[in-house]
Amino acid sequence: MVKSLPGKMTMGQTLTHHTSLLFPSPSLTGINSQTRRQQSRRSRAASGGHVAPKERADNLSLRRSISEMNLSTKRRKDRKGVLSMAAGEPAEGSPSEESRLKAAEDAEGRSAPPASEEEAVDVTSLEQLTQCLIQPPSEHPYFLQLLGYNEKQEFVIHVMTRRRHIFGRPERRQASDQSSYVDTFLSAPDILPRHCCVVSSVPPADPSQPRGSAMVRPFRGASITHNGAPLHRQVELAPGDLLGMGQHFLFMYKDPRATAAPPAWLPKAWVSPGLVGALACQACGRSLQERQEAFRAYLKSREPQLRYRPQEQEALLAEIVRLQEAPGCKLGPAFLFGLCLEHAARELEPGHLPRLIARIAQLVKEAVWEKIKEIGDRQSENQQDKGESRNLSVEEVAADLRPLMLWMANSMELLNLVQKRVLDIEKDLDLEGVSHNALLSSDLETCDEAMAVLDEVIMSTFQQSVYYLTKTLYSALPALLDSNPFTATADLFHVPEISSMPEGIRGTLAIYQATLELTRDCDLHPDLVSQTFGYLFFFSNASLFNTLMERGSSQSLFLWAKAVQIRTNLDLVLDWLQGVGLGDIAAEFFRKLSTTANLLCVPKTSLLQASWSRLRNDYPALTPAQLQHVLSNYQLGPGRVPPDSWQPPEKERDEIAHSDIFESFTDHPPLILPCDGFRLRLSEPVSDDTLHRQLVRLRRFLWELERESLPANQRAAYGLDPSQ
Repeated sequence: MVKSLPGKMTMGQTLTHHTSLLFPSPSLTGINSQTRRQQSRRSRAASGGHVAPKERADNLSLRRSISEMNLSTKRRKDRKGVLSMAAGEPAEGSPSEESRLKAAEDAEGRSAPPASEEEAVDVTSLEQLTQCLIQPPSEHPYFLQLLGYNEKQEFVIHVMTRRRHIFGRPERRQASDQSSYVDTFLSAPDILPRHCCVVSSVPPADPSQPRGSAMVRPFRGASITHNGAPLHRQVELAPGDLLGMGQHFLFMYKDPRATAAPPAWLPKAWVSPGLVGALACQACGRSLQERQEAFRAYLKSREPQLRYRPQEQEALLAEIVRLQEAPGCKLGPAFLFGLCLEHAARELEPGHLPRLIARIAQLVKEAVWEKIKEIGDRQSENQQDKGESRNLSVEEVAADLRPLMLWMANSMELLNLVQKRVLDIEKDLDLEGVSHNALLSSDLETCDEAMAVLDEVIMSTFQQSVYYLTKTLYSALPALLDSNPFTATADLFHVPEISSMPEGIRGTLAIYQATLELTRDCDLHPDLVSQTFGYLFFFSNASLFNTLMERGSSQSLFLWAKAVQIRTNLDLVLDWLQGVGLGDIAAEFFRKLSTTANLLCVPKTSLLQASWSRLRNDYPALTPAQLQHVLSNYQLGPGRVPPDSWQPPEKERDEIAHSDIFESFTDHPPLILPCDGFRLRLSEPVSDDTLHRQLVRLRRFLWELERESLPANQRAAYGLDPSQ
């Protein structure tokens, strides 16, 4: 007969006590040991236990549901450190679990006489039982483990002791490597070193206000499910939600501080990225009429949304590229490409977005290269047909350049949309750490390469545009130096139409006007418009100035009367540019030519009285070599030579003799891409009717592709006709 120690209960007595609390039974007084042992076995079986030691160990998970209130007060106090172990960090200064268990075993060994094999097994089972019966915290969020990889050796409750809680696989790391910190270790083959991050909300200052939920985000490459649906990006985690990690672990998130809410652990319906899953699925419970109405509403909606499946992506991107040639579309390709990026970032797996960005950039580059080749071939053919002596009209050049200007505008807007997505990836990389996620680093490299392609497209379209425009300007500019604006047909007192301007400047102004209309018609970014005209004005100034310096002495251009005509023509051009909003840019780039004209317009008597030092101070835009060339070739009259006061000092003459008097065309301003002022807003409804029609057409196009991929016997089952 087994004797029990005073104040202690054996395993059988403890479980009998549990059963008596749940199912009251007659007193056991007077029952002999044999009967009491048999009744204890039956009670253990009713509570989930069994007589056999092996089965008791196997059914350990069932005993985890027994309430801790049935343990003796002394036993609970002996195990008060278990809760801190469940949190992953033992309390400071407290003995380890191993030392506590050893002390408990030594105490029992000293106070109890030798027991039977059955009682020894019961004591061991009780030790295991007390480790599993842990009361959840009341002031911290925690995760209740429902499934695990090796459940006999894993904790059931994982407490969030920090605001940010990281799950990961144990690995060897340096103690100083804070980026590798993991709060809860999960030992399974498919768990990453840093698998998942949960950030709890900060409790509001006012206790009466509702508490926010936590946010959960997987690290790149981690297999995560949220309420049964695959999780690819950060989402809200509410109390009661189910969080699966890998193929083995399943947790329920709990927050005892939060207000009780209806259960949220039921898996929600997963929506396919295509139209069938989103609108036409018969399993959603909607009737045929409701599904048809939802489909028609989506087709006509002005919301910036474009749903598609990955298998239709290539056909969709090719269709968007072709839209660039549609009249009135303007920024349509960039907008629709942006909707594709939004859909991929929201619905598809994270690794799909960088590949999509790279593919879009490549398609844009191929389209632009084809247009550049077409323009080059066509201009060569036109010049051969019309003869080399005749240049193409500005209208013909503008028509050829329109596709390039459109792609420049679209590429600039698209680059801005891509940069926003890349910033999101960089934020993820900063959080996860470069050393822990090679996938994110690879994604950033892919995006950087794609952005470099878009940069190249913008640069190439800009260079080709200004090349053909300056080529047209080259033949029109000399008339500004040679023509006389003081004619009877010219209106010099107002800023008139180009047709009433002096004939010598009509060609130049016509090119400026055609360029301005082209940039506005293509919705080119204002900064790119300014830089386009900045380059044209730079070329115009350098070309006119070099012509003036080259022909000044031989064609009597360094003469007061001729200088007045040049000054007047230049003033008419600058006044017209001021009227269209380009006056400041023009004044900056025409400074060299304007300064030279001002010098030549000084009356001869006043100019003869000026000294070299005074002229250098009054006309600083001219280099010493350029000033000396103008003065030495100034036409004072027959037999008159320049005065000695115009001669530069002896120390400057050697430098002047070896200096170039012409302006270099290679010193043009660099192209600087804008950082703000973009037109596209993907968060606002589509207000442009032309763009909305293109969006509806693409939605119908995708629906037809999706329907064609279905078996013939299923196409009619959806009952949706996109033509209705």
